[in-house]
Amino acid sequence: MECNVALRLVLMAVAVMLMSLPGAVRADAAVFSSRAGVAIGGYDTVAFFERGAAEPGRRSHAVMWKGVVWRFASARNQALFEANPRAFAPAFGGYCAYAVSQGQLHDGNPQIWAIVDGELFLLNNRRVHHLWRADTVQLIADGRAHWPAVLRK
Repeated sequence: MECNVALRLVLMAVAVMLMSLPGAVRADAAVFSSRAGVAIGGYDTVAFFERGAAEPGRRSHAVMWKGVVWRFASARNQALFEANPRAFAPAFGGYCAYAVSQGQLHDGNPQIWAIVDGELFLLNNRRVHHLWRADTVQLIADGRAHWPAVLRK
């Protein structure tokens, strides 16, 4: 009986401690934008890095990671992703990086993207892409200041 009470107290203390941590520390995973449970519109996130192109993934090469399905154009790309998914996953959960820099959420468009310092950023439209290119460094910094709190808005 005393053991159960002690265990409950310890578990409650751990729960209180975890709840008091800031969200960024608490959350291991970013929340990824998806349509029908598929990340980045079904495009192969590895292809952006390996081929420099937006390439549709295939249903036959798919993996579940962080609550969404990621599709790949080849078994090789799937294996590269599985070995280090954080290296290939888009920044800001695949939401439009410009929108996140403004404290908003809009879907990222896998046809409009940029890789900056080895990190994939999706954008929403051509106008935003133009704004992004004009001030990339500052917009990334602004986005990091809003991420992941922007998810709670």
